[in-house]
Amino acid sequence: MESIYDEIEIEDFTFDPVLQIFQYPCPCGDRFAIALDDLKDGEDIAVCPSCSLMVKVIFEPEDLEEYT
Repeated sequence: MESIYDEIEIEDFTFDPVLQIFQYPCPCGDRFAIALDDLKDGEDIAVCPSCSLMVKVIFEPEDLEEYT
């Protein structure tokens, strides 16, 4: 079972329209990241590439419409 560090609303993430990813600051100094396509596919876990922390993204499918 994966250990979730926190649950973060999608509105608190920043969206990079070039890379099509959502990012949120991680306590380690890097950023949690999850791709728009992953969210569309039902994934809701953003991971930090520098440490083992993960956060759950809280969103509704209609929240993604403004990013496509």
